[in-house]
Amino acid sequence: MDTYRWQKSSFSGEAANCVDVAIAPDGGIALRESDSPSAILTTTPASFGALLAAVRHRKFTRRITKSI
Repeated sequence: MDTYRWQKSSFSGEAANCVDVAIAPDGGIALRESDSPSAILTTTPASFGALLAAVRHRKFTRRITKSI
């Protein structure tokens, strides 16, 4: 049974390839890609907050793309 209450960004609209976020049972932050929902990454609220702050302040200079 899925114990997470997943949310996606309102910017995603009805797009299929999104990152979902949830609060983990232990209080951490859980992330998953909608294309692969069984693979869940967890982090601390502080680390996730730092990532969001960096994105908001445009700290990333190049676009990251998935390559195989």
